[in-house]
Amino acid sequence: MKLSSLFIEILIILGVTIKNIEAERYNKKQKQRNVTTQISTNEMKQFLSHILERRKWVKVINNKEKLLEKKKNQRKLRIKGVQSKDLSKTYQNYLRKQAKKNLRSEGEQLFKMGIKILQQSKSQKQKAEAYILFAKAADMGNLKAMEKMADALLFGNFGMQNVTAAIQLYESLAKEGSYKAQNALGFLSSYGIGMEYNQAKALIYYTFGSAGGSMMSQMILGYRYLSGINVLQNCEVALYHYKKVAEYIAEKLERSEGIPVEKVRLTEIPENLRSNSGILDWDVYQYYKFLAERGDVQIQVSLGQLHLIGGKGLDQDYYKALYYFLKAAKAGSANAMAFIGKMYLEGNDAAPQNNATAFKYFSMAANKGNAIGLHGLGLLYFYGKGVPVNYAEALKYFQKAAEKGWPNAQFQLGFMYYSGSGVWKDYKLAFRYFYSASQSGQPLAIYYLAEMYATGTGVLRSCRTAVELYKGVCELGHWAEKFLTAYFAYKDGDIDSSLAQYALLAEMGYEVAQSNSAFILESKKAKIIEKEKMYPMALLLWNRAAIQGNAFARIKVGDYHYYGYGTKEDYQTAATHYSIAAHKYHNAQAMFNLAYMYEHGLGVAKDIHLARRLYDMAAETSSDAQIPVFLALMKLEAVHLLQDIWFFNFTMRWKWIKLDNNLGSYWDLFVIGLIVAALMFLLRNRYR
Repeated sequence: MKLSSLFIEILIILGVTIKNIEAERYNKKQKQRNVTTQISTNEMKQFLSHILERRKWVKVINNKEKLLEKKKNQRKLRIKGVQSKDLSKTYQNYLRKQAKKNLRSEGEQLFKMGIKILQQSKSQKQKAEAYILFAKAADMGNLKAMEKMADALLFGNFGMQNVTAAIQLYESLAKEGSYKAQNALGFLSSYGIGMEYNQAKALIYYTFGSAGGSMMSQMILGYRYLSGINVLQNCEVALYHYKKVAEYIAEKLERSEGIPVEKVRLTEIPENLRSNSGILDWDVYQYYKFLAERGDVQIQVSLGQLHLIGGKGLDQDYYKALYYFLKAAKAGSANAMAFIGKMYLEGNDAAPQNNATAFKYFSMAANKGNAIGLHGLGLLYFYGKGVPVNYAEALKYFQKAAEKGWPNAQFQLGFMYYSGSGVWKDYKLAFRYFYSASQSGQPLAIYYLAEMYATGTGVLRSCRTAVELYKGVCELGHWAEKFLTAYFAYKDGDIDSSLAQYALLAEMGYEVAQSNSAFILESKKAKIIEKEKMYPMALLLWNRAAIQGNAFARIKVGDYHYYGYGTKEDYQTAATHYSIAAHKYHNAQAMFNLAYMYEHGLGVAKDIHLARRLYDMAAETSSDAQIPVFLALMKLEAVHLLQDIWFFNFTMRWKWIKLDNNLGSYWDLFVIGLIVAALMFLLRNRYR
């Protein structure tokens, strides 16, 4: 398949996709935010004209070349004595280069237009239009646009997933030195998606991608060296890779360019994904809006925060955020005042950067004792924004906010003592503040803790601790946006698209993505991986998630060994995994499974008393386990009673046979006589 025809097909698919999106939104206009109508005839004509534009452009270039050739011949006739063929070829080459340059320039403009639309878009239709521009730019040879289209084909953006076409594009891009293509080919080789399953080749692709500057490849190599996946485990090499990515993320975070990461676990509520607390359901959002309009100040502040950062699956919308904050501030909310100050301090479309306005709102919040407001004033004095730099004032406000438990203020105090800004350097005090802030998940505090452990500054050097901390910072990168798109793809029934995105995140070391990928593979609904490879791959991913501390994944690994899914049946290994989940994570399901194995002697020595104890522990650990435990114990006791009765009958029969041989067939009468004689003796002694 030629690349030009491929892009034309993509354009057609995108056009149909836009039409489907609009029709779907029309049918669900009571549930969706962006209600559109079906594509009109004029819009369809306009779209078709876009498809034909490339061919017209080619014709224009050909006509231009002919015209230039004609002028060149006329010039030859005018200039006597100049018949040089070398000059003619040079001029012809110049014209070709000029045409290519113009084409590339046009492609670059289209790519930039697409990026702008993509950044500002809030509906699927607008995003699809952006990809139409990318397809045109890619057809003109724009490498960045080709990367965008290859990603869209691999991950199934707008329902146009085509792994084979994506691989063709990636291979073409890899020859041009694209590090993104190298990373993608490594990922595909690692899972055997559309390519041969080859871990050695994947490692080579990742190495080239990392050398070219791919942050994803750096992160993947860091995770592989940390865990010893197809390489020798090497903490120092892992530290090198993770540190590079963490520095990149920290720089973004310092400019307030971090993104919220919503990690929805598919394993937790598979029956009712809509109730998952990680994503705000549209109906719930509408109810919150109703409450906010009715004057619920707490809801107003919450909605303002969600729109400010784009959390819980909502679009980032500064205008809506400012609207809700202003309503809440008018009602006297100190938090809302502080967030308004934050918006004006950082600057955005709704609230242009204004230090004076930021100072005003921070002061209003601080006067009410608000920690965010106090921290904001500290920032203004620390950086000298709208006021002279005053470290003493900054320190005072940071300390007040930190005492109220605000993690950002705790981080700022740690940074002052770490860098010696306005205070004497004190690494122990810096470590204390960084640690306090990190307990609340403050990402920059985690980064500086990693720096201290990596260099042994103020603490005993620990490579492993540094790597774990760097890894946590790296997982805040922009690539974590795929958690949301993967979740929505799964929710909409696009299993292959969801799996491709989760699998890439799993390769980067995200434990939640590893569990979700294994969960999807286990269902055997995906088509991009061969069915016979699904259980072995799922087992591999469950095991990686289990190593990272997922108790449910640990039980799954035990189940796979118990039933022989993707591996041979191995009761002993299954019991080992159940035991880890039971004793380390106090998991009721693991306790129950282990009790069953002790009851029947599967992979472990049979021990009825230990089985009873584990059943009881499972019931105590989880109320959900009480009924299954009751039934299991009833069965256990019933079987045990029957065994005792059988053993008693057998023992008594053996004893009777022995007495018959020694005392004769009337030994029972002899025993009764002895009992009567004993009773008479006792009665006689009693009446004396």
